[in-house]
Amino acid sequence: MKKVKKKKVPIPQGLGKSVDEIIAGLPRLEQVMTKKLRHLILECLPKATEKISYEVPFYTHNRMICFIWPPSVFWGPERTLETQQAKGLTLGFCQGNRMSNEDGVLLAEGRKQIYCMYFHKPEEINDQQIRSLLFEAGMIDEGFAKKKKK
Repeated sequence: MKKVKKKKVPIPQGLGKSVDEIIAGLPRLEQVMTKKLRHLILECLPKATEKISYEVPFYTHNRMICFIWPPSVFWGPERTLETQQAKGLTLGFCQGNRMSNEDGVLLAEGRKQIYCMYFHKPEEINDQQIRSLLFEAGMIDEGFAKKKKK
């Protein structure tokens, strides 16, 4: 039997949309939560670059730091609007496995590196808690900075 080579499917990369355009296309509740998290991220990670990957905002500096994944943006054959909405809006930390996570708010859910937290309402977003997590993620990211040669 002849082996069939699986074709790699390209991952969408924002399709030329800006973060503002993507947020504007979200349902109202998701817009409010995404804008609030985006504001906190840009405040706490001033060196981070905002870019679109997988049709959602990612924040990078030395490496990918975090992302905001609204439930109405789903990717992958096993995901549906219902399964995404059940989880809520995701704030993911790309180096979550390196974070202290003392209060257990970051969930691994079987993943080795990316840890997430979920929100269904803007009131669930605790600004101080998020700031603390973002500052920690920023410090971890600084550890990946390339050392200058003397």
